[in-house]
Amino acid sequence: MSALRVARIRAVMLLALAAVATAPPPALAADKQIRPFIGSAFGGATTFVDPDNVVGRPNFTWGVSVVTLGEVVGFDIDFADAPGFFEGDQRLVLSGHVTTLTGNVVVAAPRRLTEYVLRPYAVGGFGLMRIHRDDYFNVFTVNRVAPAFDFGGGILMFLTNRIGTSLEVRRFQTIDRQGDEPGLLITCCTERLSFWRAGVSLAIRY
Repeated sequence: MSALRVARIRAVMLLALAAVATAPPPALAADKQIRPFIGSAFGGATTFVDPDNVVGRPNFTWGVSVVTLGEVVGFDIDFADAPGFFEGDQRLVLSGHVTTLTGNVVVAAPRRLTEYVLRPYAVGGFGLMRIHRDDYFNVFTVNRVAPAFDFGGGILMFLTNRIGTSLEVRRFQTIDRQGDEPGLLITCCTERLSFWRAGVSLAIRY
């Protein structure tokens, strides 16, 4: 084999090694998770008449989020229900629920740096809030589906390759709109309900 041919082979091998060494690392597959959670709604405020004066008190919530999270950016679909949201000791309200369904953008700390440690993230998006209430006298009954937005943040940590947990706080608020039944509102004609939600979830990769 001629010296020139050997030199060419060496040059090709050196170029191949350089290309491998300088190539960016392969992208990690999107992290797909399902997160059933329980928590509490608190700090609520509303322009709807609140017969039992309980909207600002803590109220049990449950739900589930489906999350797809990349290296930094992802999205989630979040469903939650707060049974008994308007019910209090005076029992003027027979039953009440506040249900939310939102789609959100998630921005998290880089996955490569936080794979097995705490991974903080921020979340925000838009969706719908269903407000339902039946009262004893059938005067303050509400059954609304309103556009809403949410925002917040949390911390995610995986204990194994597939199982982890997260702590999260979000604020939910309807987008103000004109009501068609002013008698149901504290301030005429503007429907609004807002509250915070804190929760703990079981994060399951799939």
